Amino acid sequence: MLCVLTMKAQWQEANSGLYGSWINALAIDPNTNYVYAATDASGIFISTNNGSSWSACGLANSVVNCISISGTNIFAGTYGGGVFLSTNNGSLWTAINSGLSNLVVNCISISGSNIFAGTNSGVFLSTNNGISWVAINTGLSNLTVKALATSGSSIFAGTSNGVFISADNGNSWTALNLGLTGLDIQDLAINGTNICAGTRAHGIFLSTDNGTSWIPINTGLPYWGLNTITINGSNIYVGTYYGVYLSSNNGNSWVLVNNGFLTVPTVFAIAINGNNIFAGTTGGVYLSVNNCSNWQVVNTGLSRPWVEAIATSGNNIFAGTKMGIFLSIDNGGSWEAINNGMPGEVQTIVTIDNNIFAGTWYNGIFLSTNNGDSWTAVNNGLSNEQVSALAINGNNIFACTRNGIYKSTNNGSSWVGLNNGLPSNTYFCSLAISGNNIYAGTWDKGIFLSTDNGNSWISINNGLSGSGLYINAIAFSGNNILAGTFFGGIFLSTNNGTSWSAINTGGYTNVYSLLVLGSNIFASTQGSGILLSTDNGSSWKSVNSGLSNKTDFSLAANGSYIFTGTQGSGIWRRPLSEFVGIEEINNKNSIAVYPNPASDFFTLSVNNNNNAVLTLNIYNVKGLLVKTETLKQNQQEINISKLSNGIYMVEIKSENFTGKQKLIIQR
Repeated sequence: MLCVLTMKAQWQEANSGLYGSWINALAIDPNTNYVYAATDASGIFISTNNGSSWSACGLANSVVNCISISGTNIFAGTYGGGVFLSTNNGSLWTAINSGLSNLVVNCISISGSNIFAGTNSGVFLSTNNGISWVAINTGLSNLTVKALATSGSSIFAGTSNGVFISADNGNSWTALNLGLTGLDIQDLAINGTNICAGTRAHGIFLSTDNGTSWIPINTGLPYWGLNTITINGSNIYVGTYYGVYLSSNNGNSWVLVNNGFLTVPTVFAIAINGNNIFAGTTGGVYLSVNNCSNWQVVNTGLSRPWVEAIATSGNNIFAGTKMGIFLSIDNGGSWEAINNGMPGEVQTIVTIDNNIFAGTWYNGIFLSTNNGDSWTAVNNGLSNEQVSALAINGNNIFACTRNGIYKSTNNGSSWVGLNNGLPSNTYFCSLAISGNNIYAGTWDKGIFLSTDNGNSWISINNGLSGSGLYINAIAFSGNNILAGTFFGGIFLSTNNGTSWSAINTGGYTNVYSLLVLGSNIFASTQGSGILLSTDNGSSWKSVNSGLSNKTDFSLAANGSYIFTGTQGSGIWRRPLSEFVGIEEINNKNSIAVYPNPASDFFTLSVNNNNNAVLTLNIYNVKGLLVKTETLKQNQQEINISKLSNGIYMVEIKSENFTGKQKLIIQR
């Protein structure tokens, strides 16, 4: 059963210095010139100074899909909360959902006193400022309405199955799809007699006859990944998964206009006010004042990014976001962007010694040797630069990508593919290493195991089937292996992956990450927040007190805190002391190896303040485990007389501490 753990203490927001909220929509009030930004999980933000700064203005913790303004009325369509109305510049919002049977509102269009709302159950109309709504779906054969636009007495609806028109205020609808080869409509925009329809995978289509017929206008434009269309005079602007495209000749040709974007931007919103063009991205808001010749980031106050990776190294905490990497040296009390040379959306971070490796979504792997002050791309041999996971074993670095696994034995200077036994065209999304065993999780083909440093792989899916094959996370708890899946919850193996069993007494859960601290197993999930098991997964407790966002991507522990990175609410932290059975992790745990280089013996000194049981592992340059033993005291002499000359990695592990030190054996 899934229990709720009641505690007085709670999670606290730790976002000071972070920026880059995910923006779903932008709207500009023509009367005040205020700019409103709808975010993916943090409500609405307002800028009263042309984007120079932003402040929250309501609907906190809500996913806001759209904003539409008419006079002093601001309407916001949300995911799951319906429609909200503000009449005072966003200071106060009121739900206006009477008659609205579906509260997933994708779009709102206003024509005079008529307000149209597009939902996953069709179109709804209000003629009394949102006080009540009625469904108007006669003739609308597809009820997933993603876009609405009005022109004179006509209203157009973009659905998952084409474009529909109503000439009688929505009382009846007629399909208008002649010439549309792609029917999954993402957006509609109208300028005079021109109507543009953006599709999910077939580019943009233009109609000059009120939708009667359509022609493609895609020269220079990617066919896939179109999100939004905005028309201003003779210019058409398109926001895509690859940035902003501009056409100044009615769509006959397009140019990519991304100069100034800090990363490859995914653009979901474009709004224009005079010479000011705002672009809402997954990493915040950008502004251009010269028709997209260049962009500048305007994110001050947008402090709640998606945080997809957290890594700790001593007193340093690194957070990977869609705007790059941030560093905290005070347990998350404050953050500083460290993106010199880092162009990408960061998915994964690992550290070893003074090296920090960051895997990005479009730009491969980057290395910093100076605590993030600067970054260098290390992609030689990496044929796929969408990197989802990194792991280190001795001197070997392993990388998961959208199409295969790679290894570097020279600190990232070069990479080789390791795909013997792995299926092709497979998204690899998680990695974990225990001794000589390397486990790789895939998006839909389960888990693969290598016992020879990645040279060959075998499938280990006995007990994993269907929804259990989507592996987001792998972790170790003693001799047990845990697999967090996206559709099937958590699975446990007690025999090195030979077989698996579901441990989902808490019910169906989408799991993003796992963190093991002693006998405590934490799972971050989609929609269920943070779960904790203290009995090896037999039961799970919700530990969400104070946590406003229940979709959590990443977990890490450092110092006195556990940290979680959320979807659109930034980073949150909670004292480890609040969880029974977890002692504070002492960052002063450290190891020293001397002499170094050594010959037949070296002295190992460990600052083990918690008196934990320590395990010594020594790996050779190929990452193979060549010696292991349990340490009986904090300082002792280690016999290495049977090891050959060369470079080794000395690893000290306890339940909540791992220390590593390079060792050279030279005789």
